[in-house]
Amino acid sequence: MKIVFLETDTLGDDVDLSPFDKLGEVIKYPASNREQCASRISDADIIIVNKVPMYEKTLSQAKNLKLICITGTGTNIVDFDYTNARKIAVANVKSYSTQSVIQHTFALFFYLYEKLSYYDNFVKSGDYIRSDIFSHFTMKFHELYGKTWGIIGLGEIGRGVAEVAKLFGCKIIYYSTSGKNQNPNYEQVDLDTLLETSDVVSIHAPLNDKTRDLINENELRKMKKSAILLNLGRGPILNEDALAKALKEDWIAGAGLDVLTKEPMVASNPLFEIKDSTKLIITPHIAWATVEARKRVTEEVYKNILAFLNGEERNIVRS
Repeated sequence: MKIVFLETDTLGDDVDLSPFDKLGEVIKYPASNREQCASRISDADIIIVNKVPMYEKTLSQAKNLKLICITGTGTNIVDFDYTNARKIAVANVKSYSTQSVIQHTFALFFYLYEKLSYYDNFVKSGDYIRSDIFSHFTMKFHELYGKTWGIIGLGEIGRGVAEVAKLFGCKIIYYSTSGKNQNPNYEQVDLDTLLETSDVVSIHAPLNDKTRDLINENELRKMKKSAILLNLGRGPILNEDALAKALKEDWIAGAGLDVLTKEPMVASNPLFEIKDSTKLIITPHIAWATVEARKRVTEEVYKNILAFLNGEERNIVRS
């Protein structure tokens, strides 16, 4: 049995991969591109991958391949028509980062909502030492209690965010991007209503034909000037040119992003021009990446392989 890790860097150097050595010969590559992939997996039985596309060009030489393990939930890197035709199984990992993403959602939100970058700089610059009063009121901020939190995509993460926001005293409304999600615990509204009435809008939806470019200039203009927008779904759900314009022209109060259309960020991204941290915070796709979540995803991949070798279907995805 030969197992090939194509992108161990996407798991971090603090995650223990030694248990996989018990399963057979294990080759670990820190990173791989499309061109390198074909030769690296030519004699692999199982490959473990995160971002490298799994389609005919990368898989055609892998004559022994039986299982593709994705170190994440999304399966958009896979050409299922091709893998299904070749009877190559595909397994992903679910729910490993739910609590981490919920936590990061609120980290982004409060950084913006309470103007923490400004107040941190106020103290560290020495201005607080020179102040003649004990407090400081230049940058105004508000209570979250009593505000409306609108959620786009009420899946497992969206529901978790709703539960926490409710504890802060928020009214929760949501928009189902699939149109299939019916949750009696919260009020379902159309997208326009959510954008027009929410004080906070957080995106937790998958990327598909219905959500690509879902939030564009027209949608951003419907939001409150005081609103905070958070994207922890996928970058292309939110049009970055429109968001840059909205922030520069004060259509909304601020935005917190953990995902971008192109990752790593490209220098031409219009959001790179915005240096005001009271308006914009971007983190480099780390919401999922707590130590616990990265350890959990590795353990889940190991369990997926064990199950497959035992003839069991665990987290197998076919389309």
